[in-house]
Amino acid sequence: MSAEELLKEIKEYIIRNLPGNATITDVQFEGPEVVIYSKNPEIFSNTFIKEIAKVFKKRIAVRPDPSVLTDPETAKDKILEIVPEDAEITDCIFDVNTGEVIIESKKPGLVIGKEGRTLEEIKKAIKWAPKPVRTPPIPSETINAIRATLYRERAEIKEILRKIGRRIHRDVQLKGDVWVRVSFLGGAREVGRTCNYLQTPECRIVIDCGINIAVEGEKAFPHFDTPEFSIEEIDAVVVTHAHLDHCGFVPGLFRYGYDGPVYCSRPTRDLMTLLQKDYLEIAEKEGKIVPYTTKDIKKCVKHTIPIDYGVTTDIAPTVKLTLHNAGHILGSSIVHLHIGDGLFNIAYTGDIKFEASRLLEPAVCQFPRLEALIIESTYGGQEDILPDREKTEKEFLRIVSETIKRKGKVLIPVFGIGRAQELMLVLEEGYNQGIFNAPVYLDGMIWEATAIHTAYPEYLSKSIRDRILHEGDNPFLSEVFKKVKSTNNRRNIIDSDEPCIILTTSGMLTGGPSVEYFKALAGDERNSLIFVGYQAEGTLGRKVQKGWREIPITGKNGKSKVIKVNLEVHTLEGFSGHSDRRQLLKYLRKLKPMPEKILMVHGEASKCVDFASTAHKLFKKETRAPMNLDAVRVR
Repeated sequence: MSAEELLKEIKEYIIRNLPGNATITDVQFEGPEVVIYSKNPEIFSNTFIKEIAKVFKKRIAVRPDPSVLTDPETAKDKILEIVPEDAEITDCIFDVNTGEVIIESKKPGLVIGKEGRTLEEIKKAIKWAPKPVRTPPIPSETINAIRATLYRERAEIKEILRKIGRRIHRDVQLKGDVWVRVSFLGGAREVGRTCNYLQTPECRIVIDCGINIAVEGEKAFPHFDTPEFSIEEIDAVVVTHAHLDHCGFVPGLFRYGYDGPVYCSRPTRDLMTLLQKDYLEIAEKEGKIVPYTTKDIKKCVKHTIPIDYGVTTDIAPTVKLTLHNAGHILGSSIVHLHIGDGLFNIAYTGDIKFEASRLLEPAVCQFPRLEALIIESTYGGQEDILPDREKTEKEFLRIVSETIKRKGKVLIPVFGIGRAQELMLVLEEGYNQGIFNAPVYLDGMIWEATAIHTAYPEYLSKSIRDRILHEGDNPFLSEVFKKVKSTNNRRNIIDSDEPCIILTTSGMLTGGPSVEYFKALAGDERNSLIFVGYQAEGTLGRKVQKGWREIPITGKNGKSKVIKVNLEVHTLEGFSGHSDRRQLLKYLRKLKPMPEKILMVHGEASKCVDFASTAHKLFKKETRAPMNLDAVRVR
């Protein structure tokens, strides 16, 4: 059955079973959803919608016909009139494509009203579906820019969604030997440029598409020259999380002709947009060749379809996607793909953390069905046992305290997303306990990334969520944190005699403000440098970590300068957002159901092979550590 025939059948079913005096004006495929437009959508009960979804096994959305929606300016005035002033509404964002109005307020409970009566009054008055949210305590330029793009380009986005919907629901019949294979275009037996290419006879899906920022040239990007890869055949791109080694090349796909959907969590959409823009800015400043432009990033945003954890979504004619918490960074996801009608299930962990951190809950390990698993192996080697988190935090604060006491500066190169916010929570607690008394400067993208974290408290750990939502105590707004607002501000921090802590990107000293701080602070033995994340081979960070005391650095004028390293250098691995070997094996032990095939990727070659060998001996399952360009048939 073609997409048009299926849509006609759904529409006829709805018309035959319409509740009461409900009227529909249109039924369309929009992305993975079947959208019913009605002049009186309030008549459609949840029971009726669930019945349609059950019959056709599709996600159903009921939206008001655009003709009945009150003009946004008038609607905003009406909302302000209905909602008590004490709610302190800060913004109303109208999404014409969904018929929703996001009402940001400091007290969303007053927008909802007793038993939801205020929401019902709003809906009745303006026809828009009100969605109350708490005003983010830190405004995010990235989120505001994305919202502006989605509103300004709403007509184009609606057409994009309808085109995607027609492709998802195209007529495909499963016949003969239905196989599933995965080609590894990057990130196999290495860390960086992760790109997995899943194929069935009918579908092609890219899972992650990253860049290795530690190298230049062809090795920085996935192997798109493999014979089976065709950009025109891709049905969907799924992104596990916002780190550049997993999402850095996604806009490049659009530059070279891709025009399909990108699926990820909402925080991942916002964070990856931030990182992609930052990557371009740094690359252009350093005179490096960039694989795409800001226009391609914008195109990527318009094609992104955010998915909540636990929601199953059609992404191709025979493939359903469900995202689950991975515990790595905000919005990070384990990708679970259901292929065929109960035929085969495969999951890809992306990067996972299988323990609760200050910031996030641990990775999900239970699935309805699972025949194959692709799992990361960053710390999968026999010696990869990370220190205890609590002991690491104490050691971290000890180094900070001693450096401050000797009037030094603490430089912490850090990934702006995840690790930075985790360390902010440790520093906030240490400051409150009087362990140190000095400002913590946030440079690079850290402040903006933190703003995005505060916009999605529902994705944070329960303890932090409760502090923000119920106790009115937001740790990210502590007086100890200071935003670095300009180059002059940065120079003043460097030149000042006052001790301080500097959290700055990039985490491997590969670019950004961290390199500038390092050049200026490296020569003073009073200062300390703390590495809290993985330092890839070939990076400046790895050289410093290895103990180099003289490092040649090429300046903007092309001349080489030797930096003498006299500051203390510390490496604290206990803050890692990855699971170590023990946690990875524990994850496999707790995994339900246990798959028949397990593939180890995203780690140095020896670690992937070691982890695969150990897992095979322990669990008596087929395990492999594929190489880049390998294609593995999993069914």
